[in-house]
Amino acid sequence: MHARVVAVVATTTAVLGTVALLLPGPDARAGSALRPSVVAHRGASARAPENTLEAVDAAAALGVSWVENDVQRTSDGVLVVIHDESLRRTTDAEEVFPGRAPWKVRDFTAAEIARLDAGSWFGAAYAGARVPTLEEYLDRVERHHQKLLLEVKNPELYPGIERETLKLLGNEGWLDRRHLANRLIVQSFSADSLRTVHDLEPAVRTGLLGMPALADLPRFAQFADLVNPSHTSLSSSYVSAVHALTGPHGTTVKVFTWTVDDAATARAVAGYGVDGVITDEPDLVRHALYGY
Repeated sequence: MHARVVAVVATTTAVLGTVALLLPGPDARAGSALRPSVVAHRGASARAPENTLEAVDAAAALGVSWVENDVQRTSDGVLVVIHDESLRRTTDAEEVFPGRAPWKVRDFTAAEIARLDAGSWFGAAYAGARVPTLEEYLDRVERHHQKLLLEVKNPELYPGIERETLKLLGNEGWLDRRHLANRLIVQSFSADSLRTVHDLEPAVRTGLLGMPALADLPRFAQFADLVNPSHTSLSSSYVSAVHALTGPHGTTVKVFTWTVDDAATARAVAGYGVDGVITDEPDLVRHALYGY
């Protein structure tokens, strides 16, 4: 862990359980106004390199209880947390492995990826940060008593990744009643992948990324508890249409929108009635919505 977050993480971890009680949850309300959850996109990715343990720590230091991440698979079958299909943008793979273009995650072993620097691109203070395995990431999120919005990334590239992800979640204790009730959502842009997750583990809450046509929403509500669109195309009428549906667990289908990084947009989507706001700037959005 780097010096930039070490000083605050120990104290934050001790009090995060109390802080989390003060944070808005998916069903929290103030009077009749919906209070959306604030979700740290790829961790607190405006404060630390995205999808690293340092970004989880930074979110914890800010008192943010929800973090989002992206899961892919190495050539030897290890689940790792990284957004891009290629290692090039957020690691030094091009320098360490100059002859391995185009540096696809799926073409490297876990040991090779563990050698890469995933922090220097963001800033010198994070030099040496690594691409975490999903197991390492889950351990860090658990240590901070946080909640996880887990995206199955590019599932078409990784046949069987849904089953493998669920198996790891189960092995790490994330499929017990406590986590399933309010600490885990699995999302994907792929409806087929999401249906697979639902079929394999019906108790897991799922979120469909994107903005399906209104006519298709009832079909997706059979296996999706949330519909998670970009804020750029969102409207209050669309949110209302989603909220009119009942999801696979007998509750109202919810809406988490992405990626909201300014106060005005945060207030606008909250006014639409969204249930969650996914953001690189969780402290900014929280302050815009709740004043702290």
